Amino acid sequence: MTSSSKRKEESHLLNGGVKQSTWSKALSSNAVWEEKDEFLDVIYWLRQIIAVILGVIWGVAPLKGFLGIAIFCIINAGVLYVYFSSFQQIDEEEYGGTWELTKEGFMTSFALFLVVWIIFYTALHFD
Repeated sequence: MTSSSKRKEESHLLNGGVKQSTWSKALSSNAVWEEKDEFLDVIYWLRQIIAVILGVIWGVAPLKGFLGIAIFCIINAGVLYVYFSSFQQIDEEEYGGTWELTKEGFMTSFALFLVVWIIFYTALHFD
């Protein structure tokens, strides 16, 4: 039996056969993901949440230019990498490798970040 299927069976027995919600699995360490798309959805939405939070912070603190974009990319990729490799400890190869998980939903979060950053910066720092 593989380690992934063993984890699924142990989790099912510990929960008494009750299925956990997606967000409770997302917030618990070493959760078992029966469906691949469910974990990818969590990665996608966590990335969107990070984009909004960083966009507000960048807009309030008058951060400008390439430095703001570069720091966003590093934080966004770094936080999600630590999440799926250390917190969830999933097998990256089941999801197409580290690069596939790192880029999952990145462009939409980048666009959302830019919109939020521009709105907050313009609203608070008009001259």
